[in-house]
Amino acid sequence: MALIDLDHVNIRTARLAEMRRFYGRVLGLEEGPRPPFRVGGAWLYCGPRAAVHLVEVDEPLEVPKPRIEHFAFQAEGLADFLERLQDYGVAYRISTVPGLETRQVNIYDPDGNHIEIAFVARERADLSDYPGEG
Repeated sequence: MALIDLDHVNIRTARLAEMRRFYGRVLGLEEGPRPPFRVGGAWLYCGPRAAVHLVEVDEPLEVPKPRIEHFAFQAEGLADFLERLQDYGVAYRISTVPGLETRQVNIYDPDGNHIEIAFVARERADLSDYPGEG
């Protein structure tokens, strides 16, 4: 057996409506088909794949330390994405991977999950226009 790809991330949340809005408006994921599970939730698609599975829970989970520090998406359109973050008032931090020059935009969803959005080196934006640089 050989692993070939990461299929999806499953997030339990007591803030389903807010999380749906965030992943839809801020990240541009589209809500799509979801099996008729006994609990509420949403599947949010990145292209043809349901990349983020939200599962509704009654109360926020008490987790002393995250076991997964972040998950990541690759993206295109760095300048447009930074403008979208500013339009929605989403705090972010930009870093560059040494040697690769990949730009990473780091954000947090409404439940505090760390998400990295990676842009290849050829993506250009005048980062001085974006105060989230750090």
